[in-house]
Formats: sequence, C-alpha cells, structure tokens
Amino acid sequence: MTKNIWGEEERPKEDLDTKAENSGHDEGETLTPGSDSHAELGEAQESDSVSPKTSTNPDADAQSAGEEPSAGKEPSANKEPSAGKEPSANKEPSANKKPLEVTESSKEWRLIERTMNGLQREQRAARRWGIFFKSLTFLYLFTLLGFVYFSNEADLLDEQPEQHVALIDVNGPISANSEASADAIVGALRSAFEAPEAEAVLFRINSPGGSPVQAGYIYDEVMRLKALNPEKRVYAVITDVGASGAYYIAAAADEIYADKASLVGSIGVVAGGFGFVELIEKLGVERRLYTSGEHKAFLDPFLPQNRDAREKWQTVLAGTHQQFIDAVRKGRGERLSNDEDLFTG
Repeated sequence: MTKNIWGEEERPKEDLDTKAENSGHDEGETLTPGSDSHAELGEAQESDSVSPKTSTNPDADAQSAGEEPSAGKEPSANKEPSAGKEPSANKEPSANKKPLEVTESSKEWRLIERTMNGLQREQRAARRWGIFFKSLTFLYLFTLLGFVYFSNEADLLDEQPEQHVALIDVNGPISANSEASADAIVGALRSAFEAPEAEAVLFRINSPGGSPVQAGYIYDEVMRLKALNPEKRVYAVITDVGASGAYYIAAAADEIYADKASLVGSIGVVAGGFGFVELIEKLGVERRLYTSGEHKAFLDPFLPQNRDAREKWQTVLAGTHQQFIDAVRKGRGERLSNDEDLFTG
C-alpha cells in the first residue's frame, strides 16, 4: 500500500486491474487495461480516494505517487465533472479582489453620506422647531401686551372722571411775557369752565400785581364765564401777596380767602420815571425831538416837565384807578366796608 500526496493510503494499480478483470470474468465481460470501462473504474477509485482538492494534471499526480500515467487516459483537464458534483460557486477569481475593496470603500462613503444627511435633517428640524417656539413666544408676548393695553383702555372708558376743583395759579408779576400773563391764565380758565367734572374754579394767587391791562383782561373773562356757567363758583386764595393787579383778578371771585399775614389790597394805580434834563446839560448834550402833537412827548425823561403834561398824565391814571375801583365794587358788592382809605392804594 502506498500513500498519495495527501497522506492517504492508496492501492496499487495492479490490484485494481486484477479486481476489475475478476469482476469482468464473473459477469461474462472482458476488460482491458486501456478500455473505457477500466478507465471509468479507475477514475471512480481515484475520486473515492482523492480529497476535496482536485488536481488538473493526473499524470503529475501519478508521477508523484510513483506510478506511470495511463496509456489510454485522456488528460483530466478535458474531463467533464463527475455526476452530482458541481463546481464551487462561492469561490471568486482573484481578479475580483480589487472590486471588493472598492465596494467596501463605497459602503464607508455611503455610511458617511447617510450620517451627514441625518445630521442635516436634525439641524433643519431643530431650526424649524426653534423658529416655531420663538414665534410662539412673540405671539404670546404680543397677545399679553394687547390684553393688558385693551384692558386698561376698557378701564379708562368705564371709569368716570372724578369730580374735582380746577386749580389756576397766578404767580409773580402780571405782564404779557410772564408766567401770569393773561393769555396763559385765560386759556386755563376756559378749560376749567368747560370741564363737566370740574365743580368749581380756584385761583391760587401770590403776586404783587402788574399790568392793569392784563389784570383787566382776566377779570373780564372770569365775569363772562361766570355768567355762562352760573352753577360753577370761583374762589380766590391769596398766599403771601395779593396786591394791586392781583387783587384786581381776585375781585372777580365769589369768595376770597387769605392768611392773617397776607398783604391784600393796594387798590390804586402807579406810574413813574426819571428825568435827565440837568444831567445832559452838564454833559453838554442837546436833546432834539420832533413831534406832531402837543402832548406826544410829554413823558420824555430828557425834557423838563410842564403843568399840562402832568395834568394829562394824572387824568390817565385817575381813569385807570376808577376802572379798578368799579371792578372791586362790582365783584365784592356789599362785602366792602365804608372805610375812606379803602381805595387810596
């Protein structure tokens, strides 16, 4: 017994030939070593003893086993595969190894691409949700502000203005360009009389007086509005000083209130100036004045006073004083005393 290249025991070819001849004689057939039946029998014997790894060169195998290649045997390269034996389908040629590497690389790139696409989808989804929640927050804030605003508006509409006394301040000198000008006080006075919730009007006075024109304008407007709105009373409260033109305004009120230390009254008119006649003579200055009326320049401080100019100016002051007296008498009425010094200023 001999062993083949795979270490398996193999019978000698002579034993196989002898066995084949004996079997052929038993069946009435004659087998020759080179016949087809002998070849098939030999191939069957070899296929039984050969391992899964087959050789494409049987002569080389026979030589390696110490045998002579068969004379009538065709090379096994042209031999058809045995019945029931199929070529291996799992084995791929070595030429396909490179495409395998390319396929693995493509799988990696596809995996990376899927990962990046997933990240982009997540980012887009996060951005959309962020926009949604921001919009929801702004909508909530605007709704809240609108609710608060309209609630306040509704409260203001529902609330009726409270009844009150309109307060008007007369502070400082009364003149056209001062805080206590007629325009400022008359505007406030009209608003107070037009307001339905104002039950009364109160003058808070702290003034030494001023222009009789401004004071007279205010006095006349108070009397006019009182006649139009007899249900509204006017009060005057004198704090520190309520003299001259300030008292002129207070005389239009229905009632006057003052502190025991307040200066009240001074019902009179005053006018004054300076004369520089002797001064310009000492300085050698000559006054040149041209007028078309006899009394046009009677108040010029650089001209000497004359009797006619003094009488004329006294007449003007007396008329203004009488206007003041009449206003006080009309406003105060019977509440005035019979004191002789009452209208002396």
